[in-house]
Amino acid sequence: MIGRITGRLAEKNPPQILVDVNGVGYELEVPMSTFYGLPATGQAVSLATHLAVREDGHFLYGFATEDERTAFRQLLKVAGIGARTALAVLSGLSVADLAQAITLQESGRLVKIPGIGKKTAERLLLELRDKLAKALPAVAGNVSTNLPGNDRSDIMNALLALGYNEKEALGATKALPEGVSVSDGIRQALKGLSKA
Repeated sequence: MIGRITGRLAEKNPPQILVDVNGVGYELEVPMSTFYGLPATGQAVSLATHLAVREDGHFLYGFATEDERTAFRQLLKVAGIGARTALAVLSGLSVADLAQAITLQESGRLVKIPGIGKKTAERLLLELRDKLAKALPAVAGNVSTNLPGNDRSDIMNALLALGYNEKEALGATKALPEGVSVSDGIRQALKGLSKA
């Protein structure tokens, strides 16, 4: 497993770069968030990497931070999400923004990313809800899930984004106890709606 590449940045052709490590050139695909932070060609660079071995070849992906690589690996575990889609997600959202979108169950932010449809966004939100927080506790811990005043509207928006109509979402939101956090509120509202 190649876990880190340190060398000279030889080429930049988004989303691919070439890193020269003592005369050996490694081709890496990187998310645009990493690409924009790269130094000029010819400068030293160090990237965390993920090696994917498939039938059609070996593919190396590079990341500016460990959090980006961890998020990439979590995205790959979601059914139907390949490396290209995972790179697109990390190109469209920072790791903190992705963690916030998942914590607050905001599918609208994910749907704006090219290649992510409504069903894929909902699957990402569902499958990564608990996993991303465990994998990235520092990032997820910075995401506030208890926003006074906005809780009800955030829960309502999440239910609307999941396909419930306004009447259903409003009824489920009104049934929630005062002071409930957004994530707990969504969970409780979905339980109530599934029983109806």
